[in-house]
Amino acid sequence: MRSSRRTFLAQATSALALGGIGSGCTRKDTTMTATPEVSFRSVSQVLPGMATSDGAGVKLTRVIGQPRLRNLDPFLMLDRFHSDDPDAYIAGFPDHPHRGFETVTVMLDGRMRHKDSRGNHGLIHGGGIQWMTAGRGIVHSEMPEQESGLMSGFQLWVNLPKDQKMAEPFYQDLQPEKIAVADLDGKGKARVVSGDLFGQKGPVRARPSEPLLAHVALQPGHTVEVPLPTGHTSFVFVNEGDISIAEKKIARAELAILNKGERVKLTAGEKGAQLLFAAGKPFGEPIVQYGPFVMNTQEEIERAFYDYKRGTLGHD
Repeated sequence: MRSSRRTFLAQATSALALGGIGSGCTRKDTTMTATPEVSFRSVSQVLPGMATSDGAGVKLTRVIGQPRLRNLDPFLMLDRFHSDDPDAYIAGFPDHPHRGFETVTVMLDGRMRHKDSRGNHGLIHGGGIQWMTAGRGIVHSEMPEQESGLMSGFQLWVNLPKDQKMAEPFYQDLQPEKIAVADLDGKGKARVVSGDLFGQKGPVRARPSEPLLAHVALQPGHTVEVPLPTGHTSFVFVNEGDISIAEKKIARAELAILNKGERVKLTAGEKGAQLLFAAGKPFGEPIVQYGPFVMNTQEEIERAFYDYKRGTLGHD
């Protein structure tokens, strides 16, 4: 009995040391849980666009797709067009083919008429958007529907993954009233084209690159924070004024490529800022591009040319 008593007392003492016996002896855990720090994106590279012409002689600035930046997975090309001289844009973009990616036209000012080989047509006004999935192939034209005045906007090319490059062509013409508009604390506005940004959801249907795209206007000195998927590629192009990101100034007509992170902080300069903000999921696949065709292999590019020459691309 004495041995059993000693054993019981020893066990009880150990139990008390480890947290007590019964509900009245429970020891509280006072360990503090650290709040993880949010990682803000910084700028990895800043570069200007390159003056060039495309289509039937339309003058523009090529930002992505130039020698210094061939692509930025999943983004393949970014052009900025802006002129009130009709000679700079009136010839437009007559019939031309595409295969293997998507084109996004962001109109700020002016009117552009779209027609394609599958019977689609539409008119994009200033403030409107067109998101076209070329997929397995389309032949289309983009022609100014004005003879004077300002023509201003962007065209962005977004890649498709290997398993969707030959998808059914599709396009969305979205007039200005269909674009989601976010108020930025009364000191700016964001027109959200795709994805969830600034508390608004863009009208573009779900896409493989999970894109976030918005045209943003900020008053002088105003700052906004934008949450982003950590793995997304992202960039900012400033088309008016200037901004700062992590103490790095980005001037008018410059592109800022951002490092990885959970959020980015944008601060407008003394004259305010207007900018195109974009982010997308990279595919990490081979990019083989020749003009208007973007595939994964050279053989697929050759097949695209063959289909175009025999008249089946965009008509099958």
